[in-house]
Amino acid sequence: MTLPDKSLQAVVFDLDGLLFNTEELYQRVGTEILRRRGHEFTQALLDAMMGRPSQIALQIMIDRHQLDATVAQLLDETAETFPPILDEFLEPMPGAERLLDALERAQLPKAIATSSSRTFLDNILGRVDWMSRFHFLLTSEDVTDGKPHPEIYQKAAARHGHPADRILVLEDSHNGCRAAIAAGMYTVAVPGDHSRAHDFTGTRFIAETLADERIYRALGLR
Repeated sequence: MTLPDKSLQAVVFDLDGLLFNTEELYQRVGTEILRRRGHEFTQALLDAMMGRPSQIALQIMIDRHQLDATVAQLLDETAETFPPILDEFLEPMPGAERLLDALERAQLPKAIATSSSRTFLDNILGRVDWMSRFHFLLTSEDVTDGKPHPEIYQKAAARHGHPADRILVLEDSHNGCRAAIAAGMYTVAVPGDHSRAHDFTGTRFIAETLADERIYRALGLR
């Protein structure tokens, strides 16, 4: 059943590929890690890794290419490779800042639920001075089971204090949308170039960007 617009009472954002272009930047890092080992970073590998906690995503990379490396080694390599890429290429996704502004004017509470670590999240938000814009932040360290398991969104609903179906979740990936749908959230897919071919069955609609007017209408902002 489609809920009346005014019934949506809070918002939860994914981070990577939804608020920021970090999925694209992860691909740059993954490409370099695999290039050093004589392998190619493919779209199929990106799709399998996307939306998952780093340890699981890197284990998928290891298994797919039978790499002679541990997750810990690849995490260290990622930590070394990523900062200069962030320095040069990090930017918010289209429509992100405008939507945050609109939510703040409407006094609708908003949060982030990401598969990334808290250290990474703090780094990204700190670069654009967005830390104080969110009522709470949930990361991979706050859950036992990562996306596509619904745990992180179940916790987000509890923290917001509203029924799950009264909370709008914005996600860019299949795994993220599966998690939100399983938690009973009002789920909208906002794919980027990295995820347009994903299966978003079960979402309320597929938005073009965070500037899509349907997001604003769903929240009663138009």
